[in-house]
Amino acid sequence: MRFDIPPKAQYILQALTGAGYEAYLVGGCVRDLLRGVEPHDWDICTSARPEETERCFVGHRIIETGLKHGTVTVLEDGEPYEITTYRTEGPYSDSRRPDFVEFVSSLETDLARRDFTMNAIAMGLDGSLRDPFGGATDIQAGLIRCVGEPACRFQEDGLRVMRALRFAAVLGYKIEEKTARAIHENRHMLEHVAAERINVELCKLLTGVNVGEILRQYPDVLCQFWSQLGPLVTLEQNNPWHCWGGWEHTIHAVEAAPADLILRLTMLLHDIGKPACKSTDEKGIDHFYGHPAVSAKLAGEMLRSLKFDNKTRERVVTLVEYHDVQIPNRERSIRKWLGCLGPEAFFQLLEVKRADGMGQAYDLVKDRLAELEEMKAKAEEIVAQGQCFSLKDLAVNGRDVISAGVAPGPEVGRVLNGLLEQVLGGEIPNERKALLERLAFSRLQPPPGLNGR
Repeated sequence: MRFDIPPKAQYILQALTGAGYEAYLVGGCVRDLLRGVEPHDWDICTSARPEETERCFVGHRIIETGLKHGTVTVLEDGEPYEITTYRTEGPYSDSRRPDFVEFVSSLETDLARRDFTMNAIAMGLDGSLRDPFGGATDIQAGLIRCVGEPACRFQEDGLRVMRALRFAAVLGYKIEEKTARAIHENRHMLEHVAAERINVELCKLLTGVNVGEILRQYPDVLCQFWSQLGPLVTLEQNNPWHCWGGWEHTIHAVEAAPADLILRLTMLLHDIGKPACKSTDEKGIDHFYGHPAVSAKLAGEMLRSLKFDNKTRERVVTLVEYHDVQIPNRERSIRKWLGCLGPEAFFQLLEVKRADGMGQAYDLVKDRLAELEEMKAKAEEIVAQGQCFSLKDLAVNGRDVISAGVAPGPEVGRVLNGLLEQVLGGEIPNERKALLERLAFSRLQPPPGLNGR
């Protein structure tokens, strides 16, 4: 079988093999080629020692930051190619990086240190494979399997627990039984992993095609770094609107949301406050009054703990806070919420409400779901027509208000907001002349209590 290896990667391989060394593509790029997907990165392993690699690329720009671990990065026309000497690794005292590496002459020994069989395949310049652990067969079977003893792989680097779940979610693969058991047994290794590294894997996992099954099978792993999920996983919802417990409802809502990180995070966390708000009435029906506000507070804390950026955290918290709010299907209300949230967040909120409904008893929510589609169409029309739904869209501004006799200061904002409310309510059109007339008229009216005296 022939594979399309880009000319620059071919040049790197040829430069090494031409100097008498072994050189192979390795890792993710080989995995992707076997899957029929174009690789993003091209990593190379070689029998050449780092100093020998550097001699093969005299005249090229070289980055030496990885020399300690045998990696030389060569820039070919500005593109980085990591070239790593065959190596074996010492113990992982920090559960992240090996304490030391030893360079070896055997490709098989180098491949044996890698995490999963699908990432432990080497490909030569002619497309031939070196696959001592059956990675190509596992790719064909859609299976994630550790190289060697799974427990050892996860204890070397706890992040591999999340990497396994991420690969399974993104690629739609199953996790081999022994590897799956070791994930559950070694989930505590995530305690040694930096929050930022967990963040990266979680984000990729949540936008994967198989996210639902991973959440269903491995909630204990997520609870390792987000313990707040624990009560939701076991939450029962004896309520006519719900046909599943808290965790299964959450999974259905995540699956129903588009594969967008903001929306998937929102659906994962939108009901996180329900366990703390649960009450049961005299008929045995469960209620969760006030859970959006509690969920929003918890979501903010959880996202902060994993070092999410402020923009992502604030948007998710806002959507969680408003996910259960009732928005009347009227243009006035839609314009109001467009102005309150902004178009992007408002349309995201509609998606959140739709995904939430898809995780509930369909017969009860189908009319609500249809109404959401109508609201979306109305909102799109409002935005397309350039209708006014925020102060920046108002046909007058602060200078106009001051010119009408209002002293500079907070009163200017109050007057503008009053005009905006009248526009949103359909009382006056968003036209400069009409707004200036209303402004002048209001300034002529005597203060309340003075009429008729």
